[in-house]
Amino acid sequence: DIGIAAYLIEPGRSSYSLKAVAERYLTANNGGNAADLQALLPLIEQKLRDYELYKLYTEMELPLAYLLAKMELAGIKPDVKLLESITKEMAVQITALEILAEEQAGEKFNLKSPKQLGVLLFEKLGLPIIKKTKTGYSTDVSVLEQLEGSHPLITTILEHRKLTKLHSTYLEGLRPLINPATGRIHTHFQQTVTATGRLSSTDPNLQNIPVRTEIGKRIREIFIPGTGYDWLMSCDYSQVELRVLAHMAQDKLLLESFLNGQDVHARTAAEVFGVPLEQVDSMMRTRAKAVNFGIVYGISDFGLAKQLDISRGEAAEYIKNYFARYTGVKKYMDDTVNHAREQGYVATMFGRRRYLPDIRHSNFNLRSFAERTAINTPIQGTAADIIKIAMLKVEQELSDAKVKSHILLQVHDELVLEVMETEKELVAQLVKKAMESAASLSVPLTADVAWGKNWAQTK
Repeated sequence: DIGIAAYLIEPGRSSYSLKAVAERYLTANNGGNAADLQALLPLIEQKLRDYELYKLYTEMELPLAYLLAKMELAGIKPDVKLLESITKEMAVQITALEILAEEQAGEKFNLKSPKQLGVLLFEKLGLPIIKKTKTGYSTDVSVLEQLEGSHPLITTILEHRKLTKLHSTYLEGLRPLINPATGRIHTHFQQTVTATGRLSSTDPNLQNIPVRTEIGKRIREIFIPGTGYDWLMSCDYSQVELRVLAHMAQDKLLLESFLNGQDVHARTAAEVFGVPLEQVDSMMRTRAKAVNFGIVYGISDFGLAKQLDISRGEAAEYIKNYFARYTGVKKYMDDTVNHAREQGYVATMFGRRRYLPDIRHSNFNLRSFAERTAINTPIQGTAADIIKIAMLKVEQELSDAKVKSHILLQVHDELVLEVMETEKELVAQLVKKAMESAASLSVPLTADVAWGKNWAQTK
């Protein structure tokens, strides 16, 4: 598969069509003819070998293409009656928010018109102007989030935007995606889109359903087991990125947390706030959790302050304390950025590469974005590789056991399967074992199995 091979060689490109790849390699490399496709194969294969990507291609990405095709063909069953009632229910909520917005504004206006909204917020209500556009005032989400708390109308607008987006994508948007012949929704898994190696999906994008909100839960209730099946089963990795970080950084405290089965966020809170583990309260844990995940994404004091609604100084203090205690993580980050500067790329545990052309850029913003990407990609990319290996292992196990139950979806660190009652215990055992043995890290990989009569119940 030329597209997948070219994606591994250059994961930052926008197109991997045969035409684009042929033009890129044949005309650029040897003044050859882009139509001479026979010449393309040896070139691509050689590049895969030169970049040490051949194993990743043949053992992970290529077999995965077959499995993804199988999952797409299988599709997932929606409860059509429930879909219709939730669609109506949310339309009522949206209308209620529109009425509330007009009451709060003291006049009628079109919530969907950025122009009218700009005039209302910044001229009539006199809120501070944050960003201007060519045609007036910016009312995008980042602007509204900065204004939150300055007027009750802002919260209503943000809620309205969130609901209308979900309504159009996952409720009205799902109806036309139900295949009339199968009665199921067949999402498209994208294997060559993200630069980190994670899968994404379109029509519908199942990766973006909010996880912790009531609305996200309602949307997940729509997905149910199809005829001949009794359960949806979800098997989800627990804190896979932090486990990968512990392994890659060989940080003493992180390794200790996972090896002793401690609550890793509570342990971080104890370290950052300097209190005994048993004195960590829920607020400390929440803040430590934001630090833990923020560190993986190279968060700044500004970003952390905004997320936790604390002062920038306090956020900087948390980060400083974290690095003072988790010295292995600090060293990993510094070493990774230095390696990226020398090599021009970073790699996952399995050799997947990502090139960072801006890592030596004179522009501070571009350079620091590349540095954050350098820190995060090996972690996120290794986690992505692990779930891909897990999918192939699960598929092999299910096939060997000759069961009817099968994988339907992959969403982030979770696999969703359609399972028969008679196979329930066996499948749970097989899937958990396959996922937990997908990679050999210095800390255990753990996966949690959950069951439900719909997808929401497995959460």
